[in-house]
Amino acid sequence: MTGVWQSNFSTDMTDDVWELRLYVAGQTPKSLTAFANLQRFCDEYLAGKYRLEVIDLLEHPHLAQRDQIVAIPTLVRKLPEPMRKIIGDLSNKERVLIGLELRSR
Repeated sequence: MTGVWQSNFSTDMTDDVWELRLYVAGQTPKSLTAFANLQRFCDEYLAGKYRLEVIDLLEHPHLAQRDQIVAIPTLVRKLPEPMRKIIGDLSNKERVLIGLELRSR
């Protein structure tokens, strides 16, 4: 998990595709946990309908400006709009599902 890593798991581009960016700082325990948790949520709730971009800010610090990242790890949901941000290692399942609007409050 270094640099900018992209994965496209969308099988049908005509459906709504979720665009997600995970900002990390190297392979710290928090970054690795956030990545593993995000993969689990995507597999369970967004199977085949998401694109994930992992951005390592140690290698590409200038990319933090485009989504106004002030803390890491941070997950940014670009699509569907509106844009949403979740800060932390994504270990609180309920908070993540509500934050991504996969579950109502």
